[in-house]
Amino acid sequence: MAKSLVIVESPAKARTLNKFLGKDFTVMASVGHIKDLPKSKLGVDIEKDFEPHYVTIKGKGKTIAELKKAGSKAENIYLAPDPDREGEAIAWHIADEVAGKKKKARVYRVLFNEITEQAVKEAIAHPRELDRNKFEAQQARRILDRLVGYQVSPILWEKVRRGLSAGRVQSVAVRLVCERERAIQAFEPREYWSVTALLKAGGDGGFEARLAKKGGAKIEIGSEAEASAVVAELSNAEFVVAEAEKKERKRNPLAPFTTSKLQQEAARKLGFTAKKTMVIAQQLYEGVDIGEAGPVGLISYMRTDSTRVSAEAVTAVRTLIKERYGDAYLPKKPNVYRNKKSAQDAHEAIRPTYFQYPPEAVKPHLSRDQFRLYQLIWNRFVASQMAPALFDQTRVKITAGEYVFQATGTVMKFPGFTAVYVESRDEEEEKAAALPPLSKGDKLELKSLVPQQHFTQPPPRYTEATLVKELEENGIGRPSTYAAILSTIQEREYVVKEGSQLKPTDLGFLVTDMLVESFPEILDVEFTAHMEEELDLIEEGKVPWLGVMREFYGPFKASLERARTTMRNVKAEEEPTDIECDKCGRKMVIKWGRKGRFLACPAYPECKNTKDFTIDDDGRVVVVEREEEVRGQCPQCGKPMVLKSGRFGRFLACSDYPRCKTTRPYSTGIKCGAEGCDGELVERRTRKGRIFYSCSRYPQCEYATWKLPDKENSR
Repeated sequence: MAKSLVIVESPAKARTLNKFLGKDFTVMASVGHIKDLPKSKLGVDIEKDFEPHYVTIKGKGKTIAELKKAGSKAENIYLAPDPDREGEAIAWHIADEVAGKKKKARVYRVLFNEITEQAVKEAIAHPRELDRNKFEAQQARRILDRLVGYQVSPILWEKVRRGLSAGRVQSVAVRLVCERERAIQAFEPREYWSVTALLKAGGDGGFEARLAKKGGAKIEIGSEAEASAVVAELSNAEFVVAEAEKKERKRNPLAPFTTSKLQQEAARKLGFTAKKTMVIAQQLYEGVDIGEAGPVGLISYMRTDSTRVSAEAVTAVRTLIKERYGDAYLPKKPNVYRNKKSAQDAHEAIRPTYFQYPPEAVKPHLSRDQFRLYQLIWNRFVASQMAPALFDQTRVKITAGEYVFQATGTVMKFPGFTAVYVESRDEEEEKAAALPPLSKGDKLELKSLVPQQHFTQPPPRYTEATLVKELEENGIGRPSTYAAILSTIQEREYVVKEGSQLKPTDLGFLVTDMLVESFPEILDVEFTAHMEEELDLIEEGKVPWLGVMREFYGPFKASLERARTTMRNVKAEEEPTDIECDKCGRKMVIKWGRKGRFLACPAYPECKNTKDFTIDDDGRVVVVEREEEVRGQCPQCGKPMVLKSGRFGRFLACSDYPRCKTTRPYSTGIKCGAEGCDGELVERRTRKGRIFYSCSRYPQCEYATWKLPDKENSR
């Protein structure tokens, strides 16, 4: 009897499904997309209703042939890529290539939120048809992004430099980072003062109260002189408790993770980038080998904007809470969380799939980062179904003549969910210590008055966590896109990380300003959010995808035509200075280059002298001497080898150039990833400016990678 064929997109997922489905099924992997728009051209026929021209992805011919062969023998074909728009597109293209006309009637789409035996068998038993609306929503996004990227980017190449890119969503993200940086630059700090009283009640050791009001109105102290006058007035005042209110306060647990919340919390607690979080979450979802049990999908699907949880999972976690923590930690009824209005609610929240596999039990089988992320997801989900934390909070108002001081004390009464999980904050919370027993009318002893100077602070720079939060709150992008957006804006060198903070580069500012001027709609936050809503409506079958494309492309085409002629041409700009070229004596000019603005001799190419510069407080151009980093000795002449940067990336060159022209590739110190190779990865750059890493033994070893592995994870 012919077997049924199940096609997933990942080999890891295939191994996990194989364990459940038995001998009547063959499980194969497409290894991601098999077809896409071509890289070398637009691939969209605008004149023929935006008809996409899909081509087989390089290297996927053999995979397609194997899938076709298996499909021709199969009784039924079940397409089981991820249950989202991207997965639907993969399924659609597999069906086109593998099924054939006779097999179309026996091609089914299967969806599961978690890779467990029950979920997989349930999906196979109740298959669906391919979802045209979901596929068209993904196709519309792909074409929109292609139209913007492939038609705006060449204008940037012509006006600024090759290798730059624009994106329908990525450019808006860069704009947010640039606008925040300009707000920081424009910020003028304002001085203010606080006055804190150290008070004593009876035999108590003392507590602090902060000055809040004068004469019934909020007090504002703007200078040291004002603060000193207030302290002088208060020195002989009588401090009396005017109000003392004590009440129990609850803190409820947070909902289980959505994609964006997981990315934010993994950034805060674990220091993960959004991209790293999603890569590891995908591994946990698809299946990790945990010894005798084999590959196990430890978490539910990790791309979701919903806080909804299945009744079975709630029952299981409530049983665990009761057994592990006791009745006091289990609420009488399950906690239910409300989704935000824009949530698609297609999938459950991110949660563990098996409660017999707590993090500590599977730790020996997971990598350090897999364990840390799994533990984060586990703890958040368990805490979400626990009882609230209870606090005794005391608020006290203290009068001192016409002045009013306030003090707050908090004591934890019952830890509740905080015994398992406490969310990190982007801003530090003000901590309140316990207060002594106080009653209305109590007279207090003044021990000291402490005036303190403060300055208002500028808005903080975005981190990956806060930028994801901002994108989500503004409706820009979707859970599946945040990681790619954050990676792209850093890879294109529009934004750099300083510690955990995101800072725009000069290039980021320049490109953003040019795009805002030439494509104000595309760079508009509200417009981008509206486009996301339109894509959602396509998926729901409420609007046709072609109507959305036509509505978008008319104004966009007009902006394109204007930009080609009116956009600022940075390549041609030369700003004169008073700095003399020390090679030929001409006055140097400021130009734009790969790393931003620099000083260049106007006699180029006859004179190739360049220098770095800065602008001093008086607005004058000042040369900054370049410090060359020494990396060993020249093997030819013994002089120091220094780190240089050229068209194809960083390299080492003899400091005695041009007398000695010895060069070497810049080595990262990380071993080549090819099996059996003892070479090291060296940094290189493509002709379009993108950095990659290849083996120092090239061409004997052709190993190359876009992403540099961690040193601790390399061989």
